[in-house]
Amino acid sequence: MKNIAIFVSGGGTDMQSVIDGVKNGQINGKVKLIVANKDNIFALTRAKNEGIPSKVYKIKDYESIEKRDEAILNDLISMDIDLVVLAGYLSIVTPVIVDKFRDRIINIHPSLIPKFCGKGFYGLKVHEAVVNAKETESGCTVHYVDEGADTGKIIEQVKVPVYPTDTAEILQERILKEEHILLPKIVAKLCEE
Repeated sequence: MKNIAIFVSGGGTDMQSVIDGVKNGQINGKVKLIVANKDNIFALTRAKNEGIPSKVYKIKDYESIEKRDEAILNDLISMDIDLVVLAGYLSIVTPVIVDKFRDRIINIHPSLIPKFCGKGFYGLKVHEAVVNAKETESGCTVHYVDEGADTGKIIEQVKVPVYPTDTAEILQERILKEEHILLPKIVAKLCEE
């Protein structure tokens, strides 16, 4: 059984999909820690409701982003974390963590990488860009995390159609449904390795 840490910055629906995957036996693992970079996000309420320890690491509380990541890393190590899952985590993860968790840290991104990814492409901004570019398909991608923004090796992608009548919000909803299937599937696979 693998010990999992999930990093979040918002509502936590992708995080919940992994927790549910553990609860229903799809994932042979245990979510041991929720890492957040903001207070007052619904993901922390979800963690509390599930009885999962959570901790907030705000950059302003540390000398640098690297110092913040050292604090996170110390907790990951002390809790014997095997796999790190970025589930809507809107902060750069520095080499401090990436180096120690190489090929054991993944991210879900709401587009078909290499399109609409990298710095500035997150959340609704991704879907707005897709709709404005008049794309006919989009989707979601789970990839390994490396030193770049959305540049790690792709594990799997799911495509969804983009319709001419779509708004960014409608597209986001359609893709989110696929994220909630894809992310637990990949976490389950990595927990078996």
